Amino acid sequence: MSHFHAVNRIHFTEKCSNGASVVSDTTSAVSITDLRKSFGSLEVLKGISLGAREGDVISILGASGSGKSTMLRCINMLEVPDSGEVRIGGELIGLKKTRHGMEPADRGQVDRIRSRVAMVFQSFNLWSHMTILENVIEAPVHVQKRPKAECIAEAEALLARVGIADKRNAYPSHLSGGQQQRAAIARALAMHPKVMLFDEPTSALDPELVGEVLRVMRSLAEEGRTMLVVTHEMGFARDVSNRVVFLHKGVVEEDGAPQEVFGAPKSERFKQFISNHR
Repeated sequence: MSHFHAVNRIHFTEKCSNGASVVSDTTSAVSITDLRKSFGSLEVLKGISLGAREGDVISILGASGSGKSTMLRCINMLEVPDSGEVRIGGELIGLKKTRHGMEPADRGQVDRIRSRVAMVFQSFNLWSHMTILENVIEAPVHVQKRPKAECIAEAEALLARVGIADKRNAYPSHLSGGQQQRAAIARALAMHPKVMLFDEPTSALDPELVGEVLRVMRSLAEEGRTMLVVTHEMGFARDVSNRVVFLHKGVVEEDGAPQEVFGAPKSERFKQFISNHR
């Protein structure tokens, strides 16, 4: 058990009509049920069901092409699933079938939910023509319509918190990869999200810069933030998460507490995956 999660969380499950198990309780932060997604003839997600309660830190592991990033992108509708359900805080995201495939039924609902579900990308996705401070305040000012002075004060505090207060007036190209990713985390935090999604946040970084980003992520976990983290950092998965999910070819192969899945993995594929990442 991570020292960040002294209280063991119990996940209550219910069976859907298709037999899938999903988290069912009053503190559900994210719930996906029988999620399926194909790109052309390639079926990437093959009926994934997974739930996160408030305060959960879930590490999502798997080889390249296992569906990890696609699953994460379906949660905030950057990719629209072909079928299945996505609920954020118990609210079902409406989908409709069109001649182009599935689409959100209500774009306003998706925009509102995205303001509660922040995503940190592998490639930072900072706006290159804006300073770091401008990057952080852009969405709070223009999307959430909050007072600019308030957003600036909060942004400066967030940049100090992630250790780059001195870079507030710099442009992204003048920062290291680790500094850019910390700026991206500050930008995500500025939206006051209920859930944070991390899509391989350290995989584009030089090895010596990984630690500074992981330290910030550990501090977020210590705060009790709800985090779903696609990662290849085994130490983070083992020490910081309270749950580990292993995907293989679009299905959940292993799911449980870190000490269980690392200590006594049930899946042969996960055993092989662990041995390859020691």
